[in-house]
Amino acid sequence: MPQSATKPFIDVLSGQRQSIPPMWMMRQAGRYLPEYREVRAKAGGFLDLCFNPELAAEVTLQPIRRFGFDAAIIFSDILVIPHALGRSVRFEVGEGPRLDPLDDPAKVATLAARADFVKLKPVFEALKLVRAALDPKTALIGFCGAPWTVATYMVAGQGTPDQAPARMMAYRHPEAFSKIVDVLVESSIQYLLLQLEAGANALQIFDTWAGVLPPAEFARWSVEPTRRIVEGVRAKVPDAKIIGFPRGAGAQLPAYVEATGVNAVSIDWTAEPGFIRERVQSKVAVQGNLDPLVLITGGAALDRAVDDVLANFAQGRFIFNLGHGIQPETPIVHVEQMIRRVRG
Repeated sequence: MPQSATKPFIDVLSGQRQSIPPMWMMRQAGRYLPEYREVRAKAGGFLDLCFNPELAAEVTLQPIRRFGFDAAIIFSDILVIPHALGRSVRFEVGEGPRLDPLDDPAKVATLAARADFVKLKPVFEALKLVRAALDPKTALIGFCGAPWTVATYMVAGQGTPDQAPARMMAYRHPEAFSKIVDVLVESSIQYLLLQLEAGANALQIFDTWAGVLPPAEFARWSVEPTRRIVEGVRAKVPDAKIIGFPRGAGAQLPAYVEATGVNAVSIDWTAEPGFIRERVQSKVAVQGNLDPLVLITGGAALDRAVDDVLANFAQGRFIFNLGHGIQPETPIVHVEQMIRRVRG
């Protein structure tokens, strides 16, 4: 792994508070940027863009050139793992992802035991291109979806309002559901290790749907698979820096941090600041948690919200980010206003 001595983002993950918190945004390479929309139109479909190393590298670098963020995150998607497992993954315009549903044990029996990482070679190529182009001070983040979240799409064949199909399957057919999760754990470990090898300095595990699970299921399907991934990655790369994002986990965050061994957690905008400072930030770095809607709003409301986030968390180990991805309709001037406020 490349040396991280001068990267403020990596320094925070290594336990050193920075007086000006490093910052980046989830989905920072995206539709709010005209230069992204231009490349996206040229690429064809969404997966075509993910699997074109030159174009994926270009859109990864665009927000860094424009805003000078402290970290770039490789442009890809959490559903590239099902694709590497031989599942059909399509992105319908305005509809989101579509997969062939694994909605009963007989279908789960058809799931490949291991992923074909040759299919993901373009992602590793893109990482190498980005690493070569980035300033040494700027970190490069690789990522995967957490097994629970990826499994929710694989079972339903699409996103649903509360991921009920996967939740029902986990209750009805826990053995079959476990098989999906086990395959995803193993594939994710390999995928993350290959991203580190290709130049990523840190990794994020996105568990977007963690918040729909009751506590016992959260422990079984969110915490435990994530712990296994962290352990599996560190077995090969002992100092790997890993951020967990169990969105909506709330009061279960301390247990998640304790059990998984992540270096940091990303928090959404509903997290209670005093609780996070006392029970979470006292143990690991925290990343977040500006409401993406206040970034669309701008003006005095945005200034107040940024100041609040800084007042809540900047005294400890902290990375400034949003509480979830930036929305496509966000004005660029508001992003610039936020950056000035954080770094001012």
